[in-house]
Amino acid sequence: MQHQTIYFRNRPRIIATSTIAGPKECEGIIGRYVEKALSDDMFGESTYEKAECKMLSYVIDGAIKNAQLDRHEVDMIVSGDLLNQIISASFAARDFSVPFLGVYGACSTMAESLAVAAAFIDGGYCDRVVAATGSHFASAERQYRYPLELGTTRPPQSQWTVTAAGGALVAGTGEGISITAATLGKVVDFGITDVNNMGAAMAPAACDTILTHFRETGEAPEDYDLIVTGDLGALGSRILKDLTWEKGLDISKNHVDCGEIIYKVIEDEFQGGSGAGCSAVVLNSYLHAKMMTGGLRKILFVATGALLSTVSSGQGESIPCIAHAVVLEH
Repeated sequence: MQHQTIYFRNRPRIIATSTIAGPKECEGIIGRYVEKALSDDMFGESTYEKAECKMLSYVIDGAIKNAQLDRHEVDMIVSGDLLNQIISASFAARDFSVPFLGVYGACSTMAESLAVAAAFIDGGYCDRVVAATGSHFASAERQYRYPLELGTTRPPQSQWTVTAAGGALVAGTGEGISITAATLGKVVDFGITDVNNMGAAMAPAACDTILTHFRETGEAPEDYDLIVTGDLGALGSRILKDLTWEKGLDISKNHVDCGEIIYKVIEDEFQGGSGAGCSAVVLNSYLHAKMMTGGLRKILFVATGALLSTVSSGQGESIPCIAHAVVLEH
């Protein structure tokens, strides 16, 4: 029988985090927890792509400094982003002279990078690993959809790509939040072709991973303070709850979605937030603070990703999606 859940017996832990977010994102609850709140989403750079890279560099360096470490004390960086050839992550990594693994899971990259980092540490191959990712509204829009200059009308099912980045320093020793298990997702495709309807496309993948996690671990939703999905938004969250309910699992009492909570007034952002930086900044700022202060004991972090490209969309392909789950305990 195929198993998708792995257990980290040595309990790697997140000993430090770092976050940065754009002005729009900081108008909401995240603004009270994020490490650096930007007043300008260009971050002093000449292009959106350079700004995104600079944001990712900031959180990688910030996580190292917040752990009171020097760069040479880090064994590896595991990072990715949404841009073609994950250029934000690889361009950021060139400044650190640290072994680098570039990963791509679209908006699921934060969970994927945490799982990879924890596996390397749990296996004794590394002592300290930085896991990080980010996204930028403007760079993602013109890569996946339309140039901003067109002023294209956004349909009601759309989400707003989050301008933010988050990084975590994962270590084998020290005080922090333990990563105790991970359920690696399978690619799920329900035939959605609308590139604006990310929530509907990703919800089945989130459902599949969540069901698998509880089946393989023998746990139940009530064993967790929160079941946190990455960026399904309002519509995708409703679909997820319906899908899990149909399979006999009720997650409605403790499910929250990073895309739903990141913006101040969700009506202004249609279905809420999306992007790799969405779950990264919420997890490493707001949720991390709540866990460290005892407000949350155990959460299931399920970041979701739509594995499309402009080429696949242009050729009429549907949108394959994935979700990875990580168990965090404090």
